[in-house]
Amino acid sequence: MKLFLTQSDNIGSAKAYLLREVFRAAAQKAEDISLVENLAEADIVLIVGSKLPNNSALVGKKVLLVSEESAMNAPETILTNAQTQAVDYVAPESAVSFNGVSKVKNIVAVTACPTGVAHTFMSAEAIEAYAKKQGWKVKVETRGQVGAGNEITPEEVAAADLVFVAADIDVPLDKFKGKPMYRTSTGLALKKTAQEFDKAFKEAKVFEGVSSKAANTEENGEKKGVYKHLMTGVSHMLPLVVAGGLLIAISFMFGIEAFKDETVFHGLPKALMDIGGGAAFALMIAVFAGYVAFSIADRPGLAVGLIGGMLASTAGAGILGGIVAGIVAGYVVKGLNAAIKLPVSLTSLKPILILPLLGSLIVGLAMIYVINPPVSQVMNALTEWLKSMGEVNAIVLGTLIGAMMCIDMGGPVNKAAYTFSVGMIASQVYTPMAAAMAAGMVPPIGMAIATWIARNKFTANQRDAGKASFILGLCFISEGALPFVAADPIRVIISSVVGGATAGAISMASDITLQAPHGGLFVIPFVSEPVRYLAAIAAGALVTGVIYAVIKPKATTE
Repeated sequence: MKLFLTQSDNIGSAKAYLLREVFRAAAQKAEDISLVENLAEADIVLIVGSKLPNNSALVGKKVLLVSEESAMNAPETILTNAQTQAVDYVAPESAVSFNGVSKVKNIVAVTACPTGVAHTFMSAEAIEAYAKKQGWKVKVETRGQVGAGNEITPEEVAAADLVFVAADIDVPLDKFKGKPMYRTSTGLALKKTAQEFDKAFKEAKVFEGVSSKAANTEENGEKKGVYKHLMTGVSHMLPLVVAGGLLIAISFMFGIEAFKDETVFHGLPKALMDIGGGAAFALMIAVFAGYVAFSIADRPGLAVGLIGGMLASTAGAGILGGIVAGIVAGYVVKGLNAAIKLPVSLTSLKPILILPLLGSLIVGLAMIYVINPPVSQVMNALTEWLKSMGEVNAIVLGTLIGAMMCIDMGGPVNKAAYTFSVGMIASQVYTPMAAAMAAGMVPPIGMAIATWIARNKFTANQRDAGKASFILGLCFISEGALPFVAADPIRVIISSVVGGATAGAISMASDITLQAPHGGLFVIPFVSEPVRYLAAIAAGALVTGVIYAVIKPKATTE
């Protein structure tokens, strides 16, 4: 008899592991019982918990529901009685398939974006508004830069009919094990909320946790792209870049060379430089690579990625070396994890000894002898070119960065330009970051200007959205323009791209530098040319606002 063990309640990964080991040991004592890892092979499914889960894969199987206490205290008795006590699986009435939307009453959701700022909270607001409009109970947990907000409790998980995950990065989801789950991006959840919920009701599958599937496989069976792995790295690197950049900028306020003299202001400029440049910036590439590897290979990949990233950083391979280190570390550890098979008694050695040791050895040697030398040369050449480029090349690069920042308002193209600009900070090239932030502020400010110039072309709601958009733009939240994009995508994007390219070109041509990758108006005092920088942003926003005010048709309803 072949048994498959699963849980219907959220009991935690440690307890789930103990249960599996208890039943594995009990099965080994029995002659005709074996514990299998594949549900399809099982004759009987043993479910530990308080209720049967809603899982279409259980249809046609015999199941036995047992309490957690019984499972821990009498596993041999349960295995002995399993064949006679197991019954045919019938889906619980309260968790019927989502063919009937009316049966869905409780929704829990999780949102997370790479920067943990705009998309995280705007998509949460869209999900909450839509669910309440349908008459459902809803709670949305946000995973932003300050950690989890509005956390979903175990009781709310137990009562949930659907878990709706809108995340562009990896987030822990273990507490939702055994629940129907649908996964999408924050962008789709924000712009196409109704469509995504319709898909969720049709495509949601019971989440069985990372232990039952490859760590980097989506619930719908599709592999996650490299973009998502990189964005996980960017998300964890950003706080270091922000803190380090601002501390370095504050140090420069005492004088560009002040940090070299320990007698200046009791050594404060040097201390600030040591914290910002010597510590925060020294860690940023390692942290980036570590969390790229973590996204690919889960926790065993983190240490190996950190080591590979630190080797890239010390060798001068910069952000390119960090990208390579993170990806190589992730897939090396993932491959080792799949290839190395150990007896149950030695399984615990894998994540804490074998994988870190072999992974660090393989990736470390590869970085030192194979990857770092050519990548360092490429980064040095790129850095020197950026530092020595003439005005014409600077304008071209600024135009390109500015246009990319405004094409999809926080989407993949925007994030590619942003990641490049942030990455160049590690190589002490600060002009791309200034251009990227200037351009990113343009669309929302430009939309606000358009509502002021052509007031009669906008409805009252749109004019109110323009006021909010202006504030968000000052904070470098490009997504403030998304309500306008949703209503009139082609015209808004065209006018935003032209304005963003203008701001980026002016910033790069003026050789303006910025060491903080976020903050908008609040970090402008730390740019090298604050007045000219404000002029670049204003010029780009005016271009966007005027173009859109001219090409937008008049609103038909008030």
